[in-house]
Amino acid sequence: MVTFFEQLFKNLGTWGLPTLVLILGVVEFSLGLYKKHWNRNEILLDITCFTVPKLVIRPLVAYFGLKFLPYILPDAKATFDWVPFWWGFAIIAVADDLTQYWYHRLHHEVPFLWRFHRTHHSAPYMGMAMASRQNVIYTLFFSQTYLTTALVYVGLGYPALFVKGIKSIITTLAHSSIPWDKPFYENKWLHSIAWVLERFISTPATHHAHHADTNDDGVGHYKGNFGNMFFLWDVIFGTGLITRQYPKSYGIASYQQEEWYAQFMWPILKSKKEGSELSYGGPMVKEDVTIADPVAEPQLVSPGLNAIEPELRIA
Repeated sequence: MVTFFEQLFKNLGTWGLPTLVLILGVVEFSLGLYKKHWNRNEILLDITCFTVPKLVIRPLVAYFGLKFLPYILPDAKATFDWVPFWWGFAIIAVADDLTQYWYHRLHHEVPFLWRFHRTHHSAPYMGMAMASRQNVIYTLFFSQTYLTTALVYVGLGYPALFVKGIKSIITTLAHSSIPWDKPFYENKWLHSIAWVLERFISTPATHHAHHADTNDDGVGHYKGNFGNMFFLWDVIFGTGLITRQYPKSYGIASYQQEEWYAQFMWPILKSKKEGSELSYGGPMVKEDVTIADPVAEPQLVSPGLNAIEPELRIA
């Protein structure tokens, strides 16, 4: 068993990570953590989002990228192979994850971009499959695949692939329905480790808050907690909320169980659900009106699009 896991982590870039995700998925499913939310439409969407990027998009980008780069950067091949592994790892990890933090954040703050990221927030559950649940356009313009290909070409392939593997593990575990960080909060002798851990990397408690369907309970925080591998960016830029609790419900208020193909391929394929953000002529951002007072003004409560609170809210 020890040998198996050693080989698994040594081969994260090939069969290791899919195997790890499969094991985690089996555990989640066997424990009933998806409950009754994982219907046929959700299953098809999660499987498509997980397999197509890994089996089609990323291999094609890597193949054609390595064929194309010699023509535009003929003198750059292996020019940075002298950089020590750990220096390369540190620089790439920061550059890659900081770029993704802003890419992710902009898809929440810019209405035009929201529908390309909406698929990632539509599920009313959390699980390892959520880490890959993205619209194909969001995936195509995601920098990591192109960056990794370019870094391999210039001689930084080993640290780049190592960063990719570590990041994939952290983001997968942060989306998992298994609250593996809970013991750090429940055991007093682990509190100091928890304090550092939850401010440094994404954990289930902090990232689940980002997928909550409400902010009203003081636990959900879809207005922030944008960090992927590092939660540190949320601490630095004032978008973080740490409660050490988990939301009671997930998703977006405007979700209409849109067809899996529309969620994956919008705007190439559109939903038949009338009034959906993904339908033909649908709103850019769906407004859900909450009437607390008959004379009160309508309030926009669509998760993911509200303005970011400027202050750092860390409990």
